Amino acid sequence: MYAIVEIAGQQFKVVKDQKVFVHRLQTEEGKQVAFDNVLLIGDGDTITVGAPAIDGAQVGAKVLKHLKGDKVIVFKKKRRKGYRKKNGHRQSLTEIVIESIAASGAKKAAKAENEGAKKAAKAENEGAKKAEKPNAEEAAPVKEAKKAAAKPAVKKDVEVSENLVTRAEHRAEEAHIEINIDKILHSIGTALKADADDLKLINGIGPVYEVKLNELGIYTFEQISKLKAADREGLSAIDGITREKIEAEEWVKQAKALLKNKQ
Repeated sequence: MYAIVEIAGQQFKVVKDQKVFVHRLQTEEGKQVAFDNVLLIGDGDTITVGAPAIDGAQVGAKVLKHLKGDKVIVFKKKRRKGYRKKNGHRQSLTEIVIESIAASGAKKAAKAENEGAKKAAKAENEGAKKAEKPNAEEAAPVKEAKKAAAKPAVKKDVEVSENLVTRAEHRAEEAHIEINIDKILHSIGTALKADADDLKLINGIGPVYEVKLNELGIYTFEQISKLKAADREGLSAIDGITREKIEAEEWVKQAKALLKNKQ
């Protein structure tokens, strides 16, 4: 005889003397526990299906021990944002052994226990999800301080001031990028568009990257071969180009090889 029973929000196919790991139950170790939400019972060729549960059916079990599952690592990263977050989670489990399967005549004694287990499992899962999400509470005081500082009496004045701040920040970012570009070109040298090499021969540089590099004044293998760590860091400020990409694809090494073959 076997049964399909719902335990702590999960469905299991169980037989007598089988050991099962379920979400943490509230019952103490060594105590008996019963589950009334039996969805199906199979006894040889006879199969009884509930609608959704079978009236009077019950699965009896004994709690062996409480434990935690294997650790799951949750790692999140956002490109070019400097955002990295690593969390670990171990699900709280309970090991039980199935002692009996009753097809009918059982009293509903496990409802409270089952509901308590569901709540515990739900709280556990919500805690894991909160650990994965970025901490919004840290950013809330900053946002509230900005709103309180820039809250004039007229709504139009607020919009105008916010637009001015946005424009000023955008100009500052553009100026910072221009300074980085000047430093890079001073380090690697300048070149004319007429002397441009086919940068797409470098693994990792496609048509889009080639256009971006040309817009910055980088046209030749020689310029790329002279990129230093600081220059690669400067290029990482440009949208679509990252230092990790440059170093992983070994742009400098490839450019030196292509330059040597060209000569």
